[in-house]
Amino acid sequence: MRNYEPDSASAAGRLVALCMVVDGNMAPSELQTLQRSRLLEYIDIDIDTFHDLLDELCQDMLSTAVKHEHVVLDEATIDALLGEIRDPALRRQLLRAMWNIADADGVLADAEAKLLARACVVWSAESHFVKEEARQLAAR
Repeated sequence: MRNYEPDSASAAGRLVALCMVVDGNMAPSELQTLQRSRLLEYIDIDIDTFHDLLDELCQDMLSTAVKHEHVVLDEATIDALLGEIRDPALRRQLLRAMWNIADADGVLADAEAKLLARACVVWSAESHFVKEEARQLAAR
C-alpha cells in the first residue's frame, strides 16, 4: 500500500474509499451518502481526486492483498492505514462518515463491520479520541 502524510486528505480519502469497497461492492447509495456528508469538503478534496484515490486503493489492494482469488486486508494493513490519521477531530469525522456510508445500502457486511470495529479499537486507544464531554458523562 502507498504511504500518505499523516492527517492528509489522501490518507483520509483512502479510508473512506476503503469503507466503500471493503465489502466488494460500492453501492450508489454509498456515494450519495458521501456527497451528503460533505466530508470531502471537510478534508479538502474534490470528487475527481476522490475517484483517483479510489482507483489507487483498488490497484494497491489487487497488487498486495489478493489471496486465493479474494482481496483480503490483514489487521496490520488496516492498522497502518488507520494510523495515518492522528488528529482526533478528523478521526471522529471519518468514523461518523464511514458508519453512515457502510449503512447506506441497508446492509452492514462483515468486512465493513470489521473495518469499523478496528477503527474504533485503534483510534479509541489514543488519547483525546473521545470528547471531554463524553468522558464526563461516562464518569457520572
